[in-house]
Amino acid sequence: MAGSPHATLAGLRRERPHRTPDGARRTRCTTTLAAVAAAFTLAQLLLVRPGMGLGWDETVYVSQVSAHAPAAFFSAPRARGVSLLVAPVASWSSSTALLRIYLAVLSGLALFLALRAWRGLFPARVLGLAGALFASLWVTLFYGPQAMPNYWVAVGALAAAGCFLRSLTGPGRSPYRGLAASAALMAWMRPMDAVWAVLPLLVLAVARRHWRPLAVLLAGLAAGAAEWVAEAYVRYGGPVRRLADGSAIQGGLGRHFAVVDQLRSLGGRTLCRPCTGELPPPVVLVWWFVLPLLAVLGLTVAARARRTVPTLLPFACAATTAFPYLFLIDYAAPRFLLPAYALLALPAADALVHLVTAPRRRRRPAAVTLLGLGLAAHLGVQLAVLTHTVDATTAQHASWSRTAAALHRLGVRPPCLLTGNEAIPIAFSTGCASAATSGHNANSTEQAIAGTARRIPVAVLVPAGSRPPGYARDWPAESFDGGRLYHHVPGSGR
Repeated sequence: MAGSPHATLAGLRRERPHRTPDGARRTRCTTTLAAVAAAFTLAQLLLVRPGMGLGWDETVYVSQVSAHAPAAFFSAPRARGVSLLVAPVASWSSSTALLRIYLAVLSGLALFLALRAWRGLFPARVLGLAGALFASLWVTLFYGPQAMPNYWVAVGALAAAGCFLRSLTGPGRSPYRGLAASAALMAWMRPMDAVWAVLPLLVLAVARRHWRPLAVLLAGLAAGAAEWVAEAYVRYGGPVRRLADGSAIQGGLGRHFAVVDQLRSLGGRTLCRPCTGELPPPVVLVWWFVLPLLAVLGLTVAARARRTVPTLLPFACAATTAFPYLFLIDYAAPRFLLPAYALLALPAADALVHLVTAPRRRRRPAAVTLLGLGLAAHLGVQLAVLTHTVDATTAQHASWSRTAAALHRLGVRPPCLLTGNEAIPIAFSTGCASAATSGHNANSTEQAIAGTARRIPVAVLVPAGSRPPGYARDWPAESFDGGRLYHHVPGSGR
């Protein structure tokens, strides 16, 4: 690292035009970031249909606070942050469209605050471009309005790094409050991801003996993870046992080269497990390689300008938060790397601004033209993948809704129980409880399900080519999307 944080900030100030008053500069930065956040929210509402039904994981989180259906089984790797985030809407409304709009607006506001944490560390044009780069990724747009934790870890990591740097030299309590809040947000959503994301902050704080930021950061993490730890003791036998159970559900953490798996997922596969098949076309993958290269260029530019720390820190945080998903698990999902994309966007944007402004005046129009064409092609690719992913996801969710409607016609209505293939999302759509006798979500036995069928309607969803469990073999069966539906309604003769 070149120079102290104090010198780093001083170097940044020297690069700014002295004729611009501080108040005008702050206003311009706030306006730029607000425009990026507003465009991000609007793009979500236009491109990711608010009426798109809830996904599998979403139903688990939403069902914990919803009155629409009983809570689904909550496995060890999950945390309650998303459930609490959606509670202001999901606790009284079953409207997926309303929930999507709420999350789109909230995610736009969170992006604004996360970028604003870097005000004074980078120029407004760099922050605005960084926000636009991150917000324009198909995976960011797709998961911004969803009840999933990864986007919130991403904005929390971005805000935490910025607030940490500002706490080293900036006056007042605001950076410390932002640092505590962002650390708590990450731990609230995914405690282990939060630890990976702040490792460079912890190392820098200890190495430079910045004890107050260190204490605030640790306090934020502890506050966010408190519920997860308490639940670990109540339901899972303690934090160590919960971590072990979570590792087993994720296939066992160890040495796994998942880089190629992540590449396979970039074509719109929301979960790549097992991750087989061909890679997407090169035009879909190119941005994934260009982003870290631009970040390295941004780091080089910062080192030459003797303002290394504000660029190196998000780069290091991106590396640590991506590491477990690239080298420790044997499957992939594009959302896993959202925190890394958010953090790399800053040095990448700094590099792009340098590429446009550094050439001589005669070469500058050519540089601007090439950059514009590159960004236009990038946006086209992201839009194409997003459209494909939204269409495929909407079709799958519509299939679950059709199955739920068929169950209602057959008399399977609340209170009721569903088990079998894709029982969790279909049960939520039906208003039923869900149960499993094997797998990661096992929470019942065949004997218990058979006993329940004597009291309330029960249905078993069996994929094509499979046989139903013994207790359901004599039940009436109907075809549904993807298999057979065996059902029993007490007192109806079915």
